[in-house]
Amino acid sequence: MASGARPGPRREFARLSPRRWHLWSLAPPVVAYFLVVEALAVLAGTATMGMVPVTSTHWLWFGLLLVGSTGYLEAVSSIERNREIAAGSVHLLSVWLFAAVLLLPPPLLCLLIVLGYLHRWARVYRFRAPVHRKLFSVATIVLGAVAAYGVLHTVYPGTTPFAAALSGPTGLLAVIAAGVVYRVINDGLVTVALMGIYPGRSLRAALSPAADQLMVGGAVGLGAGLAVVLIAQPWWTPLLIITVLALHTGLLMPQFRDASRSDAKTGLFNAAFWVKLMGHELARSRRLGGTVGVLVLDLDHFKRVNDSYGHLAGDVVLRAVADAIKHSVRGHDIVGRYGGEEFTVLLPGLDVEDVRRAAERVRAAVARLAVSAPDLDGNERVIGGLTASVGAAVFPDHAEDGTSLLLAADAALYDAKGAGRDRTRIAGEKRRQRA
Repeated sequence: MASGARPGPRREFARLSPRRWHLWSLAPPVVAYFLVVEALAVLAGTATMGMVPVTSTHWLWFGLLLVGSTGYLEAVSSIERNREIAAGSVHLLSVWLFAAVLLLPPPLLCLLIVLGYLHRWARVYRFRAPVHRKLFSVATIVLGAVAAYGVLHTVYPGTTPFAAALSGPTGLLAVIAAGVVYRVINDGLVTVALMGIYPGRSLRAALSPAADQLMVGGAVGLGAGLAVVLIAQPWWTPLLIITVLALHTGLLMPQFRDASRSDAKTGLFNAAFWVKLMGHELARSRRLGGTVGVLVLDLDHFKRVNDSYGHLAGDVVLRAVADAIKHSVRGHDIVGRYGGEEFTVLLPGLDVEDVRRAAERVRAAVARLAVSAPDLDGNERVIGGLTASVGAAVFPDHAEDGTSLLLAADAALYDAKGAGRDRTRIAGEKRRQRA
C-alpha cells in the first residue's frame, strides 16, 4: 500500500467478523445472557408481526420518522462523537423511537430501531464500537419498545395508531406507563450486562446517572408529543423537529466547543482535553483488547517562519497545518495542539504498520502545503517548504499507560529530528537498529 493511501475497506472491516468478537472472551454466563436477550428480541419482533396490518399511512409515518431521526443524527454527529469519547452518551434517538411506539405497527417499529442504530453505529462510532455490544443495544431497545407497545395495546385494544386515541387522564397514564416500561426494560437489561462484564462494579455504578435518566425521560416525552402532533397537526412537525435539534445542540455544543477544550489558534483540542480523551480511549482499548496509536508531530525550523514573516503569518501556518493533519487522518481520529508548533494525533484501533502509514500521510501533507499569509510589511506571501518530524508509539506494544505512551512517541520524535528531520520514527526503532 502506498504511504499516501488510506487503509482498504477489507482491512477496516475484517475485525467485524463474528470470530473476532470480544464477546467470546467473556465469562460463559455473560455470553449466554447476551445471546438470550438477542434471541428474545428476535422472538418478540416476529411474534408481533401480525398484530396490526401495515398500511400506506403507516409507511408514510415510518418515512417521516426515519427522515427525522436520520437528519437529527447527521446534524449532531460530530458533537455526539466527542461526547461519546469523553463521557459516554445518552442520545435523543428515543424521541423518534418512542413516537414510533405510538404510531407504527411492531414490524415497522422494529425496522426503525434497527435502521436508527445502524446509522448511529456508522456515523457516531464509525463502526468501531464492538458488534456484539451494538447488537445487544438494539435487542434491549426492541424489547423495551415492544413491551411499551404491549402496555398501550392493553389499554387501547384494537386501536391504531395509539396516538389518535390518547385523551384525558387515561391517555396520560398510559403514555407514562409505556414510557416507564420502555426505559426500565432497556436500562435494566443493560445494567445486568454491565454487572456481569465487570463483576466488581456496584449496582449504583452500573446504573445510568440521574442526568442521563432525565435526558431519556425528556426524549420519551418529546416522542409522545411528536406522535400526537403528527396525528392532529402534521404541519407542526417541522417545528418539533427543530425544537429537538435546538435543545440537543444548544445543551451539548458549548460542552465540547468551549474555550477550555479548544486551542484558540487552530480550533483543535487543547493539550489538557486531548490527554483526557486519550485516557478514555486507552481505558476502552484496555477493556476490549484493542490498540491505540499516538503521533507527536513537530514542525521543523518553525522559528524561521516567525522570524521571516512575523507571528501573524506563523499563526496562519499553524492553522493550515492543523487542517492538513485533520484531512490526512480518519474522521474519528483525535487531533490536538500540544503546544507551540507541536501537534498530537490519537489513532484508535491501528497497529504499528497502520500507524506508520498514517504518520507518513501526515508528514507528506505538511510537506505539500503552500500557505498564503501576510508578511511583516503586510504583503501577501506564499510560505512553502514546510517539513515536520513525526514520532509514533502504539498501545500496548510500546507502553501501557498514557504518560509512558506519550513519552515513547516523544522519544521517537527526537530520534526523527536527530536523523535529519522531515521523517517518521516509531518508538523503539533506533534502539532495535543499534542492538
